[in-house]
Amino acid sequence: MFASPRRLRELGVVGMNERNTRIIGAVNPRRLYPLVDNKLKTKLLLADKGVATPKLIGALYTQHELQDLEQFLAPHNGFAVKPAKGSGGKGILVIASQRKGLFIKTNGQELVVDDIRRHITNILSGLFSLGGAPDIAIVEDLVRPDPVYENLSVEGVPDIRIIVYRGLPIMAMMRLSTRASDGKANLHQGAVGVGLRISDGQPINAVQFNRPVYEHPDSGADLMSISLPGWQNLLELAARSADATGLGYIGADIVIDRDRGPLLLELNARPGLSIQIANRKGLAFRIREVNEIRPNFFRENAHERVKRAMSMFN
Repeated sequence: MFASPRRLRELGVVGMNERNTRIIGAVNPRRLYPLVDNKLKTKLLLADKGVATPKLIGALYTQHELQDLEQFLAPHNGFAVKPAKGSGGKGILVIASQRKGLFIKTNGQELVVDDIRRHITNILSGLFSLGGAPDIAIVEDLVRPDPVYENLSVEGVPDIRIIVYRGLPIMAMMRLSTRASDGKANLHQGAVGVGLRISDGQPINAVQFNRPVYEHPDSGADLMSISLPGWQNLLELAARSADATGLGYIGADIVIDRDRGPLLLELNARPGLSIQIANRKGLAFRIREVNEIRPNFFRENAHERVKRAMSMFN
């Protein structure tokens, strides 16, 4: 079934044009975009602000550096290779382990070093970057999910997307990778999105390919029994990350590592709108509520702003 544009407006659903002009255009200065459009710059910025991120193994800038790739990767049993300027999960290669000169992906596929060299060459050439510009390949330590979330994702790590508007978290979802999404936590590629209440982090609704689901399609895990300990800390991590960039509307992606705890994976100045489907709620009403808060409040610290958001949004 389809809803008319008028009905979507009545439900407070934000569309692409409204997001770009009335929201992003109003609170995201374009001069700050490079801070989040380049994942390497984001990582260095957040490290300077004391925000925990996955450990950086190194960055590769030129084809010449790939000559010693095997030696560079040898000490690291698991790692992720990402384009610095990529978007939508494109160009991310996750290696879960190494065995006898082979690199094992999360789905069990075996690669040789030339496969990884070829992939990085594609990254450097701009195949996955915004606008096809020459890029940088980032190599990060592999995030290993907390065992409590073991059955929630298949061939990948679950992450939590939190939308922060003017310093307040206003909507959240958990993104769960599937075989269909090739281990990536992107809804348009087949990952499951589970809407989470801002007030307590409890699940509201779950979707895959925009259709309701109640169990993980591969593991069978009950999606409505998800529980996230330390929910307020996750919201504060998202709020502090947004503060570091100066952007007023941002998507913060957080993972929970079994050893290091919550880590800020990346930031997005143009977060997708499918989070509304996962939550069965539109963003427009929440944005309006935040805009009605007295201006002085936005100078409060992240802790106070998160407490306010938790009291406002269910």
